[in-house]
Amino acid sequence: MPAAVSSPIPPVLVRLGPLDIGQVADLRTFLDQVPDPRARRGRWYSLTAILLVCACAAVSGARTVDEIAEWTARASETVLMAVGVRRHPLQWRRAPSRTTIGRVLAAVDGDALDKAIGAYLAGRNAAGPEPEQRRVIAVDGKSLRGSARLTAGRRHLLSAVTHHRALTLAQAEVGAKTNETAHFRPLLEGLDLDGALVTFDALHSVQANVTWLVETKNAHYIAVIKRNQPTAHRQLAALPWSDVPVQHTTSSTGHGRHESRSIKTCGIADELGGIAFPHAHLALRVHRRRLQTGRRESRETVYAVTSLDAHQTTPAELAAAVRGHWSIEALHHVRDVTYAEDASTLHTGTAPRAMATLRNLAIGLLKTLGAANIAKTTRAIRDQPERALPLLGILNNPDPHGT
Repeated sequence: MPAAVSSPIPPVLVRLGPLDIGQVADLRTFLDQVPDPRARRGRWYSLTAILLVCACAAVSGARTVDEIAEWTARASETVLMAVGVRRHPLQWRRAPSRTTIGRVLAAVDGDALDKAIGAYLAGRNAAGPEPEQRRVIAVDGKSLRGSARLTAGRRHLLSAVTHHRALTLAQAEVGAKTNETAHFRPLLEGLDLDGALVTFDALHSVQANVTWLVETKNAHYIAVIKRNQPTAHRQLAALPWSDVPVQHTTSSTGHGRHESRSIKTCGIADELGGIAFPHAHLALRVHRRRLQTGRRESRETVYAVTSLDAHQTTPAELAAAVRGHWSIEALHHVRDVTYAEDASTLHTGTAPRAMATLRNLAIGLLKTLGAANIAKTTRAIRDQPERALPLLGILNNPDPHGT
């Protein structure tokens, strides 16, 4: 068992509430499914042990490989034993070095790591409190700005993220943003989408993808249409919205601004102006008004189409789903601000993607526990490495002969 933390628990961790040990899955079980890219000869640390060290450090706020190594250097022998670091014949345990960690992250199978982490977070989402009436998942991409080099462009990742808690269920490296459409189906192929609602922008609104989503995966969709899709946007805007009453409104105040949103829905045919939206039944018009302290009022209108019928949903649910699509942007914001992802210049092998996966794990895990401020929570965990272990279900020594 990891040693008990003797210092008082910070208030930010108290707000996470007590862990239900019976409901916390052990991350090791999932990481054991990731193949080890290293030759058998010369291995001292298991792949699972190194990945667990990285996961614990990420939950503690580590932003770089150097910071992961620094976290590991602070870890006690009890912590190293708990994550599976073997004891040396001379009866001591040595933490993996920065070089070892960096080489493993650069060589690890990115697809397998994302699959393992996605499955772990999906299980945490299913076991978490306050389940959604309908599962809603956003699909969007993000570029890793610092990963570009003269001989290679920046890495681009496509992700499927739950609206509720912002958990990354699947992630894939697609090369460039223009490749997102081709990776839409492979990204979602392994997910259970039966009855789920998938939100995405017009980049993915191609007939084959939308038809597959509805007919093969038995899912619904909301496709947000932006101005960079001028034909579809123009034809949606031309619908008789002036004859349609506002069906739902919401407002919120915070961070020095007041924002109000209204939604209208309009029935549409299977074909909209010659652009196919298979199984589309409703067009949506969301109008936003924002007044920020010291600035002029701004207004924005967003259009979308959905496969849901009027009897299957409500304007309030549709408005929440359109707004919730930007939850993936909130996840990206945390990765950029709290974890300094855009400032990272890591570019070797799969390391940039692997670090993004670890950030997804840490953010999603803390969100399921109720963390309101990821930065404050990670700082509270960072000072005592033992605090990260139970969050990942690491409660015992995996090697009974290593003690």
